[in-house]
Amino acid sequence: MTEFTGVIPVLGKALTKRGYASLTPIQKAVLAPEIGSADLLVSAQTGSGKTVAFGLALAPTLLGEAESFGKVKKPLALVIAPTRELALQVARELEWLYEISGAKVISCVGGMDARAEKRALEHGPHIVVGTPGRLCDHIKRGYFDTSELKAVVLDEADEMLDMGFRDELEYILNTAPKTRRTLMFSATVPSSIATLAKRYQSDAKRITTKEEEKQHIDITHKAILVAPNDSENSIINILRYHDPKNAIIFCATRVAVNHMTSRFTNRGFSVVALSGELSQNERSHALQALRDGRAQVCIATDVASRGIDLPDLELVIHSDMPKNKELMLHRSGRTGRAGRKGVSVLIVPHNWRRRAEQLLQSAKITATWGKPPSIDDILQRDRERFLSDPALSEPVKEDERAFVTELLTRHGAERVAAALIRMQNKQKPAPEELLDAAPYSERQGSERQRPDRQRPDRQRPDRQNQEGPQTRHEDFKKGVWISLSIGRDASAEPRWLLPMLCGAGNLTKRQIGSIKIHQNETHVELAPDCVDSFLAAIGPSRKVEKNIQVTLLNGIPEEPKGNGDTKRKTHHSGKKPYAGKPRANSSPDAKRKFKKKPA
Repeated sequence: MTEFTGVIPVLGKALTKRGYASLTPIQKAVLAPEIGSADLLVSAQTGSGKTVAFGLALAPTLLGEAESFGKVKKPLALVIAPTRELALQVARELEWLYEISGAKVISCVGGMDARAEKRALEHGPHIVVGTPGRLCDHIKRGYFDTSELKAVVLDEADEMLDMGFRDELEYILNTAPKTRRTLMFSATVPSSIATLAKRYQSDAKRITTKEEEKQHIDITHKAILVAPNDSENSIINILRYHDPKNAIIFCATRVAVNHMTSRFTNRGFSVVALSGELSQNERSHALQALRDGRAQVCIATDVASRGIDLPDLELVIHSDMPKNKELMLHRSGRTGRAGRKGVSVLIVPHNWRRRAEQLLQSAKITATWGKPPSIDDILQRDRERFLSDPALSEPVKEDERAFVTELLTRHGAERVAAALIRMQNKQKPAPEELLDAAPYSERQGSERQRPDRQRPDRQRPDRQNQEGPQTRHEDFKKGVWISLSIGRDASAEPRWLLPMLCGAGNLTKRQIGSIKIHQNETHVELAPDCVDSFLAAIGPSRKVEKNIQVTLLNGIPEEPKGNGDTKRKTHHSGKKPYAGKPRANSSPDAKRKFKKKPA
């Protein structure tokens, strides 16, 4: 069995069983001989192993000389966390760490059954983990007796103060015995935390490991310059390019989370949302979907994402720029954990570049600047992933050989390979055609040198919702129309419909003519020579995305009636012309006159 210096034997067995070979710097620091049973004020970032650290630090205080826990009537230790998810995660960590010692760990968090928590408290738990609001409620109702607490831990103390839990924390600490041991763990130590520590701790030891002060070496940081109104499309391309097992997109508000969740789900991504309006049951289902592979992308606010622990999180995207360096480091620290590599991408509208540079500099992060992946970049990356797929290098199994022979005999190797490529591409959302991220002032000079250049919306017939002699290509004299089961209600736009059709149907832009978007459907004109190959590419399901159905139309479609897109109405349509009193000073006959103000 591996020896862990300073760890009591029963917890050392749990660490070995869990697969630990050594302790992290923060875990070693809290077990240093000079610490003893002192109060602690610890700076610890996400992913540093702080939960196990305070679990190990608490053990001598709770167990003393004993090797296992006996029955108790009142809890011995309390851990307070800012969010439900973090509290439940901490409880799970302490359960395996104290399993062999016989400790009973329970959680008390908002959104869960308070009656079940009351019964658990009555059965004598050794360690209670909870959120401030629910803990206060149990204490005030007399369900939670804190009179025998030997230790209290404040996890993410700075975040709890930022969320407005000062009164609840002070109430809980005031009810606990003054002889208790108090451990505070915080990403940063602002004046508010220092004041709280001075008031509720006694001669606390300050711990800051060198590892916490360094940038996480397993995270690759990227800063991506985008056009201000093109950030969502850029994120779509980033997700397609990296194709991570799990990714998290951070947004500033719940409204942004809901909007992006709807948009990305519509595009074919498997998405879950995390925001403060979700119940605990909904949060748990969302996180479980990410862990078991049913969802790939999590879109979350900063507060809702506290405590998220996803072992396969490979990509973090900052859709909205973090407010400060602490938030930047906290978001990024969700990936690149436990020796795994991760990527953190900061989306930077070009007019925010200076602010982004200052943020990265203050966080001591060296980021690689660049542009979002283009459609060609993504298709090339798809080919590389496809060619390196281990399934292509595996030998044919005996139970597969007969069917392989039948496929090759009936269709030939070339057609089977083409079908395999189409089936692979059909499962992926189409990438976006992006706008130029350079500021207008930088592009102006090059446009002045080309006086014959027209406005993009007049030069690109394949991106328009109108037809005319000046925009129609010769190939469309006998154009064939199709209908897509998506319209303005689902935020359909030519800029993503076009690449979607090209990717799914193996088309070029020159083979797509007019695109007419209506309320509930979209009509698209195709060159006649590409229709058969397009239908063959999308297959018998006639779908270009998971929920977008294609219908072949007979002739030129009629404009739908009653959905508001046949003719644009002005706000005064149907009203009579103004026939009221004449304006003041409009004529000598006007009844009202404006008087000059005295000088």
